[in-house]
This record gives sequence, structure tokens and C-alpha cells, in this order.
Amino acid sequence: MHRLTYPHGPDRFIELFDPTAVADETVGTISAIEHPTERSVRVSVRPNSRWNGFVAGQYVEFAMEIDGRRHRRMFSPAQSQHANGALEFTMSVNPDGVLTRHIQQSARVGDLVVLGDVSGDFHLPQARPERVVLISAGSGITPVMSMLRTLIDEQYGGEIDFIHYCRSASDALYAAELEQQEGALPGLRMHCVYTREGGVHFNAEQLAQLVPNYHHAQTFVCGPAALLEATRTLFDEQGISERLHQEAFGLATPAAGEDETGGEIHFKRSDRSADNNGQTLLEQAEQAGLNPEHGCRMGVCFACSCTKTAGRVRDLRTGEISSAGEEDIQICVSAPLGTVSLDI
Repeated sequence: MHRLTYPHGPDRFIELFDPTAVADETVGTISAIEHPTERSVRVSVRPNSRWNGFVAGQYVEFAMEIDGRRHRRMFSPAQSQHANGALEFTMSVNPDGVLTRHIQQSARVGDLVVLGDVSGDFHLPQARPERVVLISAGSGITPVMSMLRTLIDEQYGGEIDFIHYCRSASDALYAAELEQQEGALPGLRMHCVYTREGGVHFNAEQLAQLVPNYHHAQTFVCGPAALLEATRTLFDEQGISERLHQEAFGLATPAAGEDETGGEIHFKRSDRSADNNGQTLLEQAEQAGLNPEHGCRMGVCFACSCTKTAGRVRDLRTGEISSAGEEDIQICVSAPLGTVSLDI
């Protein structure tokens, strides 16, 4: 084989036909690109042989090279865990985000994607419960869509209530499929709530009306912070918090208090300073012309970890306030309280 491919090795010859075949990491090729709504993009990615699968509900690190730099985010595959072939990722496009905007505007079939580790505790238990409630809002539908498709493939014999919230029918990412799946299983019931077309956001009365027996179900919720907080409060009040499983796809940015703005952000290694405007430290570093390492922008991948040398920060996931001393923090989920110094 080496003689046939001289002066290059056989890997170089194979790479001309399939660049994923000789990759030393899990990569995939974009095989299809769709635009289900004005604010979203859907890509199908065919992974190479290093892909080991996932469990419905988990997320995977998704990366692409853009202008010479690798940009990473975490996305949940939306297909059944039993499906073979391409992985399906449906993403809301962030107008200020590099990766999703690139995929929407510039990505092409044949482009390469790097697939990192599969992670996450938000998934169906191996022993399927008798009753399942799936609740999502916006692009938070993808992990629970994977759960639904997986249960359909397994011909699940229990009860499923699927509740999805979005602004309007034109914003619903899987409206047609959800409607078609209504009769896919005897115990499956669909509830699409359009909040700008007469529907209301999640509340206790609505859940009791749609799913009277939710107290006895295992409930899986993915969506923005407001939905997670509302469901967590309800399940805590009902004393059934152990039946609630949640995954966030974004961060809540709390209204800044008197101690959260003002002061300065000092970037010590870069010898730069900027007035604290209350945004995350990653955003303020970028506004200051810096380009710190980062990935998911959600506090999941730890790519943005750095040392805070002085000052206090608030963790936007938990609301916790740090000490004023030196410690490692994730700048994508940390908002400064007054003056803060970073080793960037």
C-alpha cells in the first residue's frame, strides 16, 4: 500500500476521499442544513467511527474552525438514541454568537465538525418509569425530543405528556412532527402552548389541568431559567422534588444591584482595565478587545476557567457570591460585583 501511495502514506491517500476516516478525534461531516424557523438552524452531522453514541437527553461538545480558531458550544442531539446514521442538532441562532451565526449564514454541506465528549445527567433512567412528563420551551425542546423519539422507537407502553412552550406556531421547531406523533403510542398526549397566541406561560393550574396525575410521573424539563425556576418551586411546594429533572440551555442575568455595577475590571496579564458594566466577565473581556479561551458560554465545558485574583463575583447559575480572595472561576457565568481583577 505504501508503494502505491508514494511519496505519501496511505492515510494521506484515504484523506483525499474521506477526511474523517483518519482523524485522531471524533469528527463528523455536515450532510444537511435546514432552517426550520427564522431564528434557528438544523444540521445533520455524520460522525466517524470514533463516535460512541449517547443517551437521550445528554449533550455533546460541538466545535468548528472559524477564521482559524476553534469555536465550541454544547448541543443536545435531537434524534433517538437508537437511530443510526447522522446526528441531528437544532440550534437557536444567537445574533451575537459566532458559532450559531456561522452555521446559519456560512456553513455548507461537507464542512467538518469536531464532536467532543458526551456529558450530562439529564436523561431517561435505564428502567423506564410508568409515567413521563416532558416539558420544554424554545430550543430546550431538543433533549426532550430525543427522549420522545427514543421512547417511540422502544414502543414504550406507559403514559407520556409532552408540553412545549413557544411564542407562536411559526416559532415551533418541531410543530409538524409533534402533531404527527400524537397517535404514535397509545399513552402519548401532546400539548403545544403558544404564549403570544392566547396561551399562558407555565403555572401550577395549567399543569394540573393538562396532566392531572403529574404527581406520580417522572418529569423532565428543559428551557430558560424562568421555566426551571417555576417548575422547581412547584415541585418543592408539592414535596415531590425527587420526581423533577431539569436542564438549562441559557443563563438568567439578574438585574444589577447597587454593588454589581461601578468599579473596574482589571485584566492583569494584558495590562488593561475597563469600567464594570455588570455583564459577565467573558463579555466584558471581549468588549475590552481581549479574546480569552471559552467554549459553551454556559458554564459546562470549563474552557473559560481562569484565576480571579481579587474581588467578588456572582455565579449566574446559582446566584452564589464568591469570596473576595484569589480563586478559579468560570468567566462565562460570573458577573462582577464592583471591582474585580483577573489573570487574563
